[in-house]
Amino acid sequence: MHLAHYLGLLHRAQVNLADAFRQVADAHAEEPDVRHLCQRQAERCDERAERLRPFAARYSEEAPAEPDRLHSQLFTGTRTGGIGLLRDLQDLYLMAAECDIAWTVVGQAAYGARDEELLAVVERCEAETAIQLKWLRTRMKAAAPQALVVAD
Repeated sequence: MHLAHYLGLLHRAQVNLADAFRQVADAHAEEPDVRHLCQRQAERCDERAERLRPFAARYSEEAPAEPDRLHSQLFTGTRTGGIGLLRDLQDLYLMAAECDIAWTVVGQAAYGARDEELLAVVERCEAETAIQLKWLRTRMKAAAPQALVVAD
């Protein structure tokens, strides 16, 4: 059973997303909403990663050796200025989208394995991730005119 691999991928993706949210919060502290909301989103990612822990332990015994290139690297650091904020938000969006599709895949596996407990966690976390994606998209829309039309 390869479910353990995707649980590991999802756990790492949530931890990486939390770290990236914290970096963006610190790098763009002059934007109070970005700082506060990115810090809050990082906490939510931490909570979702923690919810995965018991399932990773449950399924890890059945996992074969981990396949190569399972984990991706989407975020390589923050940028400065208005366009930097826009690009950082876009990176966060891509990372959150990776989490979103991983939740979908894990949810389908939970459904197939008839793991109601995991399915309940997936449904809750998928909904929370959708909210993150909506906030990021909305914040990018707000940042785009300033960053792309009005020069820094």
